[in-house]
Amino acid sequence: MAKKAVATLQKAGGKGFTKVIKMIKSPKTGAYTFRSEIVSNEMTKEFFDAKD
Repeated sequence: MAKKAVATLQKAGGKGFTKVIKMIKSPKTGAYTFRSEIVSNEMTKEFFDAKD
């Protein structure tokens, strides 16, 4: 799956996007989960600032 995402981002216009991964702690169990998305470069700060 990672190869496909990398290959997709290398096409024209792909340099305007970033794959971001956020670690989220579960309030019930205390375990950590990871949420990943491909967002535009301008939206990376909003992605990390958003509460889940």
